[in-house]
Order: sequence, then structure tokens, then C-alpha cells
Amino acid sequence: MREHWCGLRATQKLIPDKALWCFGRCDPIISGEDRTLTFDTMAQRIFVKVMGFNDVERHALNTLFRLSEQRETVYALWRPDAPEPPKLALIDGQSYEATVEFESPSNEGLQIIWIGSVVPVRAYRSFDRPLSWPEVIKAMDELFASPEALDIDLGFGDDTSPGEVAAAGPPARRALIAAASRDERLYLRAKLALADLTQADEAETGPQALELARANHYDLALVDFGLTGISGWDFLKELTQSRGSLRLIVTKERASIGEHIRARFSGIEGFFNKPPHPGRLADLLQKVH
Repeated sequence: MREHWCGLRATQKLIPDKALWCFGRCDPIISGEDRTLTFDTMAQRIFVKVMGFNDVERHALNTLFRLSEQRETVYALWRPDAPEPPKLALIDGQSYEATVEFESPSNEGLQIIWIGSVVPVRAYRSFDRPLSWPEVIKAMDELFASPEALDIDLGFGDDTSPGEVAAAGPPARRALIAAASRDERLYLRAKLALADLTQADEAETGPQALELARANHYDLALVDFGLTGISGWDFLKELTQSRGSLRLIVTKERASIGEHIRARFSGIEGFFNKPPHPGRLADLLQKVH
């Protein structure tokens, strides 16, 4: 018996026997008898037609669909008996069957994200391999996700007027650096300084970082996922809950594709394998600054 998660947000139920992906000409996913599906009407559901891709990429796509269920914009794998037509197609340009399907009149009007070097004119975005799944998700969100409400702390207290703040000048931006290694903290502090962020506090453990975050206002946090004292995802959740406007950049040893996707859906600005690429880290610090 082969068991796979069905790619749709249904009942999170494991579909036994022959649960097939909708690749090539997009045959039905589920060929077993259990076809019970329930749909959440509270979220915006975007059905995605997927054509081509290898086994590793299919696994990443299943992860993408599953993790998106935690958001207001949910991506679900389209199949012929879905309640709505697809709004987006992810097409593997290296698959012959996928490129033939792409020419079908049924795909007229679909937004297209193309994987491969020879890109058709009507593709919205294209990506080369190896795929950066956070970038693919970002392209999807640009099409369908509602703009996030800006949560910007302008430094106004309850008894402070904008004029008084303007007269005093803008508040200095502060960063939190959380890493067990002193060398890593020094490296991240140097990177912050190059981005004109010179005020930073440091923590060596997860609990220390959370204590600092509760007591101070930080615009940005650079943190090691493997801090001691608390599990990584729990730490990041508590850190963002303590300061809703905090922007996070995270480093992790050997992060998986699923973890990169989860980080993107969690609103993390950057999720880097260790050691982080110096140029990409510098570029991101300039953007968030």
C-alpha cells in the first residue's frame, strides 16, 4: 500500500491506496473510494494547476499547500472535480507533457508561473532550477494575498503628539542579536553596522532573547534557530508575539525545504542556512532597514 497526503485542504485525512498527484494532464488525485472533502469558507482558497515536476519538487509543493492552510490565503492542488476552476498554473517547462498541456485552450486566462529557461510570453513569472521555494511563494502571494496591514510603531506614546516627536528627531533603530556563539554575534553586529544599524543588544539563549524583547522595542532581530532553552519554532512564535512589528532574520543549520516554506508563511523576512550568504544577507538588511 502506498500512502500520500492528498494535496487539498480537506480533512487533513490520509487517503489510502492510490492517492495520485495531478501532474501531466491533471488526472484526478484520488482514485480510492474515500473522496470526502470539506472546504473552509473563511479563507480565500486559490486552486493551483500543477504540471510536471520531479518527486522532490512534488513533496515541496505538498508541503507548500499543507502549510498554507494556516493563512488567510490558502493554496490547494486543483483537480477536475474541484469546486472552482484553477486561478494559477505552475508549469515545469522541462516536461513535454506539461508544455503540451500548457497549449490547451482550457488554460487561457490562467496566471502562469513557469519553471525553466525558455519562457512563454504570457508567463507572469519564471524561475530557474534549483528552485527557491520562498521566492515562488512570494510570487504567488503577489498575485493573490491581501496586502498585510502595516504595523508601524511611530514612537508616539499615549501622551506624545507627532509634533513633539518630530522636534526630538526620529528614534534610533535598534536590533536584537541572539546567537550562542560569540563569533556569530560579532559577525552579525558587523553586518548590521554596514547597514547603518549600530544599536544592538545581544542574547546567548532563547529565554534571554525573549526577556530582552519583552522589555525593549526592537525593529529587527537576527536570531539563531538553534538557541538553547526553547525549541526553535516555539521561540520564533513567542518572539513575534511579544513584538508584533518585529522583523525577523533567522539562521539555521541544514534547513529543509519544508522549513524554508514554513518560515515564509510565518512572516519571517529571511531564513538562511548557516553560514548565511554574505551578499544576500547584506541585501536583505538594506531592504528591512
